[in-house]
Amino acid sequence: MKAAAIAGFGGPDAIKLMDLPEPLVGPDIVLIRTAAAGVNPVDLKIREGRLTSRYPHHFPIILGWDVAGVVEAVGPAVSRFRPGDRVCAYARKSCVEHGTYAEFVAVAEESVAPAPESVDLIKASALPLASLTALQTMDSLKVVSGETVLIHGGSGGVGSFAVQLLVGLGAKALATASPGSADYLRSLGAVPIDRHGDVAGQVRAVAPEGVEAVMDLAGGPEAVAATLSVMKDRARVCSILGPPAITEDGVARGLKGSYVFVRPYGSQLSELSAMVDAGSLRIHLHGKFPLEKAADAHRAIQAGGHRGKFAITVGDS
Repeated sequence: MKAAAIAGFGGPDAIKLMDLPEPLVGPDIVLIRTAAAGVNPVDLKIREGRLTSRYPHHFPIILGWDVAGVVEAVGPAVSRFRPGDRVCAYARKSCVEHGTYAEFVAVAEESVAPAPESVDLIKASALPLASLTALQTMDSLKVVSGETVLIHGGSGGVGSFAVQLLVGLGAKALATASPGSADYLRSLGAVPIDRHGDVAGQVRAVAPEGVEAVMDLAGGPEAVAATLSVMKDRARVCSILGPPAITEDGVARGLKGSYVFVRPYGSQLSELSAMVDAGSLRIHLHGKFPLEKAADAHRAIQAGGHRGKFAITVGDS
């Protein structure tokens, strides 16, 4: 099968189109004929060798953790899917080798969900990792209706879903981004905050009493530290970049920190897919690239300034 893979760590030019064996179909495995693979920042980290301390890596490495397509075959223990079904999945595995930038992807049944019927499979490939991360981060924060939440990095793939989920819950979302993304954030229901300006001052202007929760999706410790002053006592902070550092003063004020590393839960992805079909969750696809141009997709992410996600199309998609 054709796959976009790397034989060694490096820049975007390390990604090559290769002929590699099709994946095996184990007893609980769903084999997906790929229509498209979503592109995520973690793909760039893998390509550069920045996850070697967390996962075993085996070359050649097919990049990608997001997939949407049609079921090609199923293992004998699979009960929820059959050939011909439209599906999507967050296809992270315990080692880095068999990714989703390929004509075929093998995924454990428990990680697979029906693809939304209301969008094409290219758009559906942008749903799994980012929407699951947004949902699991919101769950970690235990956000309830009426609360105000500050999102660091509101216009990217995860942020776009986080804003919509928070607004749908009845929370008020304040989202940092570049000024060029302000109208986009408003269209999702968020209050835009210029990340290049005085973020804390802008937050105080729209939430004088402070925020109950903070999502750190971009920016890391510096962004969190710069906004500690606008967090209410006993506020919650959740980061997808690593365990958030809470200062001694923050601890004294009862601030709580948590770290989310997204789990590939097919049951949750099924709920998110249903939300897309119900019209309560929108997928924003910024652009797409054919499989042979996968390196250009990585360059586009590195360049920044995009809203939502990129996808890599496979075959005639």
